Amino acid sequence: MTYGVAMHAWILDESPGSYRFGEINRRTPLDDEIVISVVASALNHMDLWVTKGMPRPPLPHIPGCDAAGIIVEMGAAVTGFSIGDEVVVNPGVSPVDEIVRLGNNSPMGPGFAIWGEHTHGGHAQFAIAPARNVRLRPQSRTWHECAAFPLAYVTALRMLNRARLRAGETVLIVGVGSGVSSAAVSLARWMGAQVIATSRDADKRAEALRMGADQSIDTEAERWNVQADVVVESVGPATWEKSMRSLAPGGRLVVCGGTSGPTVEINLPRVFFKQYEIIGSSMGSYEEFDQLLSIVDAGLPIHIDSVYSLNEYDQALDKLTRGAHLGKIVLDHGVVR
Repeated sequence: MTYGVAMHAWILDESPGSYRFGEINRRTPLDDEIVISVVASALNHMDLWVTKGMPRPPLPHIPGCDAAGIIVEMGAAVTGFSIGDEVVVNPGVSPVDEIVRLGNNSPMGPGFAIWGEHTHGGHAQFAIAPARNVRLRPQSRTWHECAAFPLAYVTALRMLNRARLRAGETVLIVGVGSGVSSAAVSLARWMGAQVIATSRDADKRAEALRMGADQSIDTEAERWNVQADVVVESVGPATWEKSMRSLAPGGRLVVCGGTSGPTVEINLPRVFFKQYEIIGSSMGSYEEFDQLLSIVDAGLPIHIDSVYSLNEYDQALDKLTRGAHLGKIVLDHGVVR
């Protein structure tokens, strides 16, 4: 592997550690890879987790699991694209053989990786991604919207798909504010569901209603008094008991994370007497990313909390750390377009 062109990027030299803005040489793309001049990228909680060694990425590391930009270089084996194409990156990377063998379940394969965690990501002048993970961006959407939707929205889409959400059902989305929960509000409404959102913050509850939720509830309330067909969970132990109590008989709880911790208690008699399902979900497949692209191009609302310049990443990261956002935080790279 060879390195050549110097570029500016946010760099993590140690994990645990802190980011610095500086120069790093980008490598030459492999035969099946594409080099993108990044126009916009977006933050995810992964940006924080890698600074804590949870997980510890290959070092030095460039963060950023979401990016959209313009193709400037392609490997010798890449077909179907041209220099100058405007594209977006699918952050869920699977080996070709697992895509063929597992299909829609490719995120369950042992070779699955997250672009921007296991590889260098998008908070840099240039980014490199496998051609199979690059798609033409929806021209109906802004650059900022194209950077905002990939990871959070495909994660939310897979959660709702795995929970078998149907039009007319009630879905409870816990802890609205994060990119995934905000995406779940938009997607559940798009699917024709009745949407209830929780938040500890009154302003976020009001914003959830403006985003299309039918009802919003204070997360800190002793009981939520909800009977939901589907509960979308990503908070974990802080809300788990109330989430379980909010399921209607035969309801499905789908979980993609645990921002308040990794361990919960489950009341087994409640699970089997009420015939609940607890469903794990992570990221999305190539099929689901293409499904998402179609929905986004058709006008799915994409909620952007704020936009910072690339050199303001530390300020954007502070906002993410404080949980002071509702929706996606985007970095504009200042690329002429």
